Amino acid sequence: MLLLGCLGAGWIPVAEQKDVGMLLMSFVFPLELVATVFAFLARDTLGATTLGLFTTSWLALGWADMSAQPGSRSVALGIYLFGFATVVLLIALMSTLGKPFFTLLLGIACARMVLAGSYEVGGGHALYTASGGVALALTVLALYGGTALSLEDARHREVLPLFRRGGADEAFQGFDAQLGRLEAEPGVRQQL
Repeated sequence: MLLLGCLGAGWIPVAEQKDVGMLLMSFVFPLELVATVFAFLARDTLGATTLGLFTTSWLALGWADMSAQPGSRSVALGIYLFGFATVVLLIALMSTLGKPFFTLLLGIACARMVLAGSYEVGGGHALYTASGGVALALTVLALYGGTALSLEDARHREVLPLFRRGGADEAFQGFDAQLGRLEAEPGVRQQL
């Protein structure tokens, strides 16, 4: 997101668009793919689905940046961003039930996609610059979330608030709450 933000803000020259694409495909995509696999193995369906969608999105955006002429627009990419923003918005709404921090994170990501998509389909350059600013804000928020989760993992308690509710909060209250519904989990129950 830092790369997309800096490209949109003009801090990375348009001539280096292909470099941004290569970094998205070679660095971001594989790391998020590994995270997606682990989220599925941890049975975090919503997290794994979200990560999986973003994983392939990094590959698609990187490929688009690599294959396009620097600075060119693509109506197809704009429509893709609108469609992806819609899916991300739906996931953000589902996240409100237990993980409002992720609702905020996904909501801002959705706004960035709509701004970038609007530019791609013919909107003014100010939309692309605004999408870069939103991407930079999203980068800061993601750094906060990553720091909060890392500290939580190291200290075995919440250090920086992530505002969990419901089942997401119960996961920190001990195993009893989680084990009570284990029989109904996919892979444990006999039938779907």
